[in-house]
Amino acid sequence: MMPAPLPDPPRHAKSLGVILLICLLSPSSAGAQHPARARELGIIPGTLAPGPANAITDVAGVRVGHATVRLGDSVRTGVTAILPHGGNPYLERVPAAIHVGNGFGKLLGVTQVAELGELETPILLTCTLCVWKAADALVAWMLVQPGMAEVRSINPVVGETNDGYVLNAIRSRPVTERHVRAALEGAVSGPVAEGSVGAGTGTVAFGWKGGIGTSSRRVATGDSTWTVGVLVQSNFGGDLLVLGVPVGRTLGRQGVQRAEGSIMIVVATDAPLSDRNLRRLAARAIVGLGRTGSVLGNGSGDYVIAFSTHPGVRRRPGTVRLTTSELGNDEMTGLFQGVADATEEAIYNSLFTATTVTAKSGSVEAIPVAEVLRILDRHGRLKR
Repeated sequence: MMPAPLPDPPRHAKSLGVILLICLLSPSSAGAQHPARARELGIIPGTLAPGPANAITDVAGVRVGHATVRLGDSVRTGVTAILPHGGNPYLERVPAAIHVGNGFGKLLGVTQVAELGELETPILLTCTLCVWKAADALVAWMLVQPGMAEVRSINPVVGETNDGYVLNAIRSRPVTERHVRAALEGAVSGPVAEGSVGAGTGTVAFGWKGGIGTSSRRVATGDSTWTVGVLVQSNFGGDLLVLGVPVGRTLGRQGVQRAEGSIMIVVATDAPLSDRNLRRLAARAIVGLGRTGSVLGNGSGDYVIAFSTHPGVRRRPGTVRLTTSELGNDEMTGLFQGVADATEEAIYNSLFTATTVTAKSGSVEAIPVAEVLRILDRHGRLKR
């Protein structure tokens, strides 16, 4: 069924945002769309403002790098690296916590993070059968960093989603040490490439092309303003909702995409938090995931890794006593709101910036952005 035509815009609606929206919705432009982030399209979850790049890299010191792997007609995968700060994370560890929404996954490094409450390596995201090769490459990269000559143990943290159902010949385990090094050494601050890149190259979300997405929020709490940033690798299913509107159903995708699949969610903040409150913060990212229509199905691996970059809570090996100053429990609610909203927007960004990808086994189409905007406009959800 074709969607109903848009009503005439009100006479006062002559801003650039409205003009852009009308152009995006016009039939003549529907086939020539360029990927755009959700906020640029008027899809804005919550009321908190984002940081300058609206990305996890708005948390000072955090860097992101991608290596996209496309080989022949059957390999579409990659690696995404998240570095918590500009130093050596083994020698200057950050408090961290992992929340498991549903544990159907191969997240490496979970038990030590849970036991010690700290992260000692960058975080890598990749494909399911590439986890161990990526971890080995990460360890090799860490061992040659300055100050690591006497190190005998490293806990690499590597997450995954399974991109092997349509787009990636996953059994070939195509990720190599070269790809991991490229992602780590190419990591930068500022804007983050999104969509069908890095670990999101071969992923599928809600039956459309998924991928990498990111977002951030600025949160005033206590006597300061803090940043919460989120990056996702979306490869999951369910009944797609956008700002509460049943977009998936309206576009005929209800039940098409299995509820299984996976998502990796990485949360960074510059707020001074212990691993205990980081665990609480990570759990609230699931609120944002649920808003998009996920039910964390039986075969879905849904994980959140959260860490704090605040210099006052970092940990150095060999320190006999730790003296830290962290936010109290009563100051956490604003951060909870920020991580929920940023997670929701990061997932939308992973969908709206993804492009159609084709491999030997088939194609996964990008979500039809113009159709989505028509639906949201009819429900009054778009903001100028």
